[in-house]
Amino acid sequence: MPRTTTIALVGVHGYGTVHLDNLRRLGDRVRLVAAADPRPPAPGALPEHTRVFADLPALLAATDDIDVVIVATPLHTHLELARTVVGRGIDLYLEKPPVLTLADLRVLQEAAATSGARVQVGFQSLGSRALRAFAEDRFDLGPIRAIGAVGLWARDRAYWERSRWAGRRELDGVAVVDGVTTNPLAHATATALAIAGTTAVADITQVTADLYRANAIEGDDTSLLRVSTTRGIRVTAGLTLCADEQVDPYVEVHGRRRSARFFYTEDVVEIDGRSERFERDDLFENLLDHRDEGVALLSPLAASGAFVAVIDAVGRTAPHEIDPAFVSPRGEGPARRLVVDGIEDAVVRAVDAEATFAELHLPWARRTVHEVVLTLPSTGAGAGSPLAELVDGADTARSSSPRPYLHPIRTPGGVVVTDHHPADHDWHLGVSVALQDVDGTNFWGGRTYTAGEDYIWRDDHGRIEIVRVERIAEGAVLDLRWIGPDGGVVVRERRELRVMHRDDRSAVIALSFELAPAGDRTVMLGGPGSNGRIGGGYGGLAWRLPACADIDVRTPSARGEEAVHGTVAPWLAWSAAFADPTDGRPAEATVALAPADDASAADPWFVRVAGYPGIGAALAWDRAVAASPDAPVRRAYRLLVADGRLTDAEVGALLA
Repeated sequence: MPRTTTIALVGVHGYGTVHLDNLRRLGDRVRLVAAADPRPPAPGALPEHTRVFADLPALLAATDDIDVVIVATPLHTHLELARTVVGRGIDLYLEKPPVLTLADLRVLQEAAATSGARVQVGFQSLGSRALRAFAEDRFDLGPIRAIGAVGLWARDRAYWERSRWAGRRELDGVAVVDGVTTNPLAHATATALAIAGTTAVADITQVTADLYRANAIEGDDTSLLRVSTTRGIRVTAGLTLCADEQVDPYVEVHGRRRSARFFYTEDVVEIDGRSERFERDDLFENLLDHRDEGVALLSPLAASGAFVAVIDAVGRTAPHEIDPAFVSPRGEGPARRLVVDGIEDAVVRAVDAEATFAELHLPWARRTVHEVVLTLPSTGAGAGSPLAELVDGADTARSSSPRPYLHPIRTPGGVVVTDHHPADHDWHLGVSVALQDVDGTNFWGGRTYTAGEDYIWRDDHGRIEIVRVERIAEGAVLDLRWIGPDGGVVVRERRELRVMHRDDRSAVIALSFELAPAGDRTVMLGGPGSNGRIGGGYGGLAWRLPACADIDVRTPSARGEEAVHGTVAPWLAWSAAFADPTDGRPAEATVALAPADDASAADPWFVRVAGYPGIGAALAWDRAVAASPDAPVRRAYRLLVADGRLTDAEVGALLA
């Protein structure tokens, strides 16, 4: 029969009341002998004969034979209290997170190791038996590729005013770091890390913390955390306390074969349209079982190292204030809460793309500055603005395959006819050269089309960097390198940009590129089409257009998306009503593409109207193209931008 364990509770209010209820549930297995709190407990809150003290030192000085101390106090008090407990050789149940910094974690670990005290950390979700099911791959996910955590909660003014330390990063000279990442939604990140098998500090290679605050606090209430691990699994957590409606937080586990969603507060796993509920082992009871029977701790101090490494990065990153223009208030008085406009979509999108809010270029996020590599000047009414700018694209999310691109491109009248980082496809970048499958590396961005698996996230994204820029008349010649996920150069590119026509109404840019393998072997240039995706032959030259209306997409012999998509023709034109740069009202403009050599003329056109506005020339429509040292792949095009709706004859004449 299990022995009776004597307990002392530090912190009887707040979450301490949950521990009191749990101790009552455990009955004769435990006996609460003492409690410490600067605020006396309410009459009848503690069992009879429980001694009450103002602080832990007084409790320990006056009480003998304590087996376990529970610490349920504000985060910034944990280290000193925990060190005091384990210094006496007493076992400890410490609420999450255990400490704020890696330095503090080392101090506590050393103290526990010296005394032999055992420490369990109160990440209650780690007691869910669903975690064991993931570890044993009972859902047949296959090897885990990536994990995302989504937390969409709402907190009002009363929440941030509940105590002196709420929402503070420092109090009376002591670090507090209270915010969404460290407190209410800490379980989301901790659970995701546990499923990833990332528990120790050494399991983490990099932490990116993109922190924001809409409320008048010092800490973060809306944040994106991205963690790279030694196992190659990237963990991304999007967390907010500024959602319009609160929903159950979840962890999305992406395997090679399928994905599953774990609602960790409910212990429910959803997969393939079905759900399964799991039992949860109480972590305090697990500590008792460890003491009595030697069973393994489910949340030992050593297993919180990875999470503390994340919090350490949060503590070293100042939250960015969200412009009130993107925040909407709800309610009045203490119930008043702030909602970041579109935050639900932003969090899901960021986690899905493994991108920070800044990398997604959200309007309220930190401004990232891209480098303008080349400017093509304009004439006409919009002469004060360049015809086009080539930017390096280095501020693009890794999962969107960073690369140089032309944006904005303007008509001579100043109408912008490119878009970048749109909400539907963050990896659509102005006018760029990109391919989704170059010997297995995704230089396009987003999910990779995989035969038999459709579009799936793979850790296969590359990037394209500019090595050299040589100025020429009306343009430039650029040397670029296509770099794989391992840092090796896969392809070398030589690209030329040149303005070949310009007047008050129209302009034509000549764009050509040559792709050659970086080594002495042949490289295959492909994409969804060459991997079996019927009609998905994008890759090569891609042009993402901004939102527009009254679209007329055509070639000399066909009109409309279905008729033009996949055909070969001397040119492809798109006329539509775009936003006027001065007042935002509709402004008519025409853009067009034309091949400039025989190889380019053989590639089909790629067109999207209904899903999103975009056109392109498909280098690998239904088969991969070989690029060898002796036979590099070359393509050349003319890009037309013009004010107004041009006739077919005008398009043909300007592109000739």
